[in-house]
Amino acid sequence: MSDLHVAIIMDGNGRWAKNRGKKRTEGHKVGSEVVRDITTFASQHKDIAQLTLYAFSTENWKRPKLEVDFLMKLLADYLESEKETYLKNGVRFKAIGDRSRFSKRLQKAITQLEEDTENETSLIQNLALNYGGKDEIVRAVKKLQISGDEVSEESIEQSLDLPTAVDILIRTGGDHRVSNFLLWQSAYAELFFLDTLWPDFKKDDLSRVLNQFQGIERRFGGVEDE
Repeated sequence: MSDLHVAIIMDGNGRWAKNRGKKRTEGHKVGSEVVRDITTFASQHKDIAQLTLYAFSTENWKRPKLEVDFLMKLLADYLESEKETYLKNGVRFKAIGDRSRFSKRLQKAITQLEEDTENETSLIQNLALNYGGKDEIVRAVKKLQISGDEVSEESIEQSLDLPTAVDILIRTGGDHRVSNFLLWQSAYAELFFLDTLWPDFKKDDLSRVLNQFQGIERRFGGVEDE
């Protein structure tokens, strides 16, 4: 079970805040603190090699401008202030998605943290920013068209933002869909849909998922062992 790739759709920030009579932005703020806690836990877990978090999708631009602006600022603040947490826990930070639409400040924060943590080895944390699974596949194919390389499963996979298969895909917040997240990488992922809202998600919740995963026989299209 070592070297697991865990991916999480962090859903429920807005509903968490609404349930408490708070602004949606407060839910996002608390949610960012959970990101820190879960990343730290994952970095210390012997079986987890990669943690990929869905932070901002290509569809999230449709949200109210005030909320989008807050999220952009929260992201930049988080990346600029978390360097010591990443280094202390041996976490290598990578961003996946199309960052070209972001502000210069946010693009700089992303690049700087990637450079500052590039030698860390306890965990790779991939943050999906302006990310969509369909968009990722289209961009991968375009790369191959430009390079003139043959289009195959292997060449497409190597041209993706994240060429690593997902073992466990978790969605918090109660919805049962993958919402355009890691479509290629999750072809044989084990899916876990939790009612827990992201700001309430704890390391114990992740531990329970990992324990359930241990009991699953993964056949990847084959047949059960006799």
